[in-house]
Amino acid sequence: MTASVHAAHLAQLNVATLLHPLDDPRIAPFVEMLDPVNTAADGAPGFVWRLVEEGAADATALRPAGEDVIVNLTVWETPEALWDFTYRSGHLEVMRRRREWFERHVEAHLVLWWVPAGHLPTVGEALERLADLRANGPSPRAFTFASSYTAAEAAEHLQTVPQGQHVQGRPFREGDRLPAE
Repeated sequence: MTASVHAAHLAQLNVATLLHPLDDPRIAPFVEMLDPVNTAADGAPGFVWRLVEEGAADATALRPAGEDVIVNLTVWETPEALWDFTYRSGHLEVMRRRREWFERHVEAHLVLWWVPAGHLPTVGEALERLADLRANGPSPRAFTFASSYTAAEAAEHLQTVPQGQHVQGRPFREGDRLPAE
């Protein structure tokens, strides 16, 4: 994890529904890009952390959102750092080719939210933020690049929302499934 002087970091989750299993030859070009893209992320300015399965180089074997859904969960110092990596690095090639490997999204597949510096979000927390975005639209609690909020706006929002209020009247729990993709 990279040291940071920022009081808050930007967490991001994106999910993608595979067209074929990861060991299918049609997905091989994506799998071949994983290590180089993850290595680039790890060394990118502003990168803080990414989810990996214990003993693995990535999180593709983790399937908390369904057997055919892969998750990418990372933390960045700033939105600009995440944007630069996403759209101004080798990662862009993966994005350009995503239709070869993943189903077309019919609802939100990316969510951003602010976390205190040093906090590593859980998969459950991340999926709850995505469910919140899908159910309620963008807010300081769960947003996108197109509808972003500052860390100060998110902190102010948290002070005005009753503690423990979550999607569908209860906190999201590990093991819960997202609404249909």
